[in-house]
Amino acid sequence: MTMPLIGVPGRRASEANNVRGKAISSGRMYADAIHRAGGLPIVIPPSNDPDVIAATIERCDGIVMPGGGDVNPSCYGHTENAELRGVNDFIDAFEIAAVRAALHLDLPLLAICRGQQILNVALGGTLIQHLDTSDNHRDTMHSVQMVPGSLVALAMGTHEPFIHSFHHQAIEKLASDLTVVGTHQDGTIEAVQHNSNHWVIGVQWHPEDTAANDATQQGLFNALIQHVR
Repeated sequence: MTMPLIGVPGRRASEANNVRGKAISSGRMYADAIHRAGGLPIVIPPSNDPDVIAATIERCDGIVMPGGGDVNPSCYGHTENAELRGVNDFIDAFEIAAVRAALHLDLPLLAICRGQQILNVALGGTLIQHLDTSDNHRDTMHSVQMVPGSLVALAMGTHEPFIHSFHHQAIEKLASDLTVVGTHQDGTIEAVQHNSNHWVIGVQWHPEDTAANDATQQGLFNALIQHVR
């Protein structure tokens, strides 16, 4: 059986080990988790050409939207009201276009941390620029309360996973095409799923960080591949 191609939008890097000149980068743990699930990860070079983005996404069988820096508030009609980190307008536009192309094709999509935020923004939602409870979410392990029977809970095989959290922003106004399926005890939206596309989910944590040793986290990547097939 042909292994499905899973696109992971990449980032521009000023330098990288063993690369001459400027580089395109992506997190290795995403690729490792996709490999374990039976997929072939491919890094999608960032672009500002909508036709190139759409044509590249069309070649993929599924998409993993990765974590990263903060989304520029201008993308959802707001102005900056908190300290933002790692804002990159070029990458914002690229990833929003990539998400919309994937949704148009109804590709299975797993959106992780910033990826969930981009998914929400691409569909018309907004973000909290800085959580009042950031200390509970920044490089910590905590439990999440999932809706039983939701796509995320089914993929993970549990409705109360223990997860690695690393963020200071989160969904504020939920896009109308999304449903909340997971929350933190402080009310932070931790997981969402699309209302009509067949398998589109977002998680606010980083499953790739612990997936090598945690079957519940690896289950998200496994489910992505299963829905491709």
